[in-house]
Amino acid sequence: MSALNNLSGQQKADLNLATFLSWVASKTDADYREMVLRGQLSRKEIARECGFAKSVLLQNPRVKDALRTLEAQLRERDILPPVADPAAPVPITDPPNPRAAADKARLKRLEAENAALRAELMALRSQLERYRLMDDVLASTGRLPR
Repeated sequence: MSALNNLSGQQKADLNLATFLSWVASKTDADYREMVLRGQLSRKEIARECGFAKSVLLQNPRVKDALRTLEAQLRERDILPPVADPAAPVPITDPPNPRAAADKARLKRLEAENAALRAELMALRSQLERYRLMDDVLASTGRLPR
């Protein structure tokens, strides 16, 4: 492990590229099919199997290009789905979200409960005001119970 720490950045990049190319050569089409995630190969899975950080796939230009080339070849062999054309308009439809529906129902229930509690509070305040008036009258006439 300490030998890896003594390598320069360029040497690490070369080693990562060699590791990636060796990994590519060891895989079959069936292996690649199992790694497809959202229309591309799983970067996390590749990094784990190659034994380097996922950032290598994003930051090492030669590994990044080799991965793009690999994915293009896999698309030609119909292992990966074709890339969607970004210029084509995609219909915007939100999938039904059960959490949003539950939140909406909960919000409606809480608003109804809030309205009912406000009405009850107003009724209780009016009763309290009536009893305060009676207390004041009894106190002023000297008829308060002790």
